[in-house]
Amino acid sequence: MQSSAIFPLFYLPPVSYFKELKRFENEFLMEKEEHFPKQTFRNRATIYSPNGSLDLIVPVIRGSKIHTKIKDVKISNDFKWQRLHWKSLESCYRNSAYFEYYEDEFARFYHQKFDFLFDYNLEILQWLFRQLKTQASFEVTTEYHEIPEELDFRGRTLFKKAEGEFKPYFQVFDDREGFKPNLSIVDLLFNQGPQSKSYI
Repeated sequence: MQSSAIFPLFYLPPVSYFKELKRFENEFLMEKEEHFPKQTFRNRATIYSPNGSLDLIVPVIRGSKIHTKIKDVKISNDFKWQRLHWKSLESCYRNSAYFEYYEDEFARFYHQKFDFLFDYNLEILQWLFRQLKTQASFEVTTEYHEIPEELDFRGRTLFKKAEGEFKPYFQVFDDREGFKPNLSIVDLLFNQGPQSKSYI
């Protein structure tokens, strides 16, 4: 996999993330050795709430001046952020067509304690792949590599933007603010269920 694309590992990644993965036929490397960058999807996700877009942020422990590798970033469990995230997800998607379909399995990520952000995100991603019926083949990096820009997705901002073609699908609150493209994959999953794979 020397010439493989390298992707960062996100928390509940946006739809665009899965669209990019598909371009590489789901064969890629997952970055484990990079220094943890602030304010990225590595520890945050955006969902559709009754009041518009809502960011869910996983709190992390890290020294203010220490460059911590992503694999070593610990989750801060000083306050009940999992309970907060779960309540937000419930209030936003309880009335969606497929929330109950996924609820029992998905709830585990908000009741089980995780120590490291990378491990947490990886388990969620593997669960997401199963729901999307995606046979992803990837390895994690063992050291940090510089690679050609077209294969390097670690620093890209495209995941934040509503780039590319995002065909509207029904969203619970779209009667308030219209269709919001490129939210977290769970927005697509809870609203479209098994059809999410064909959307991507």
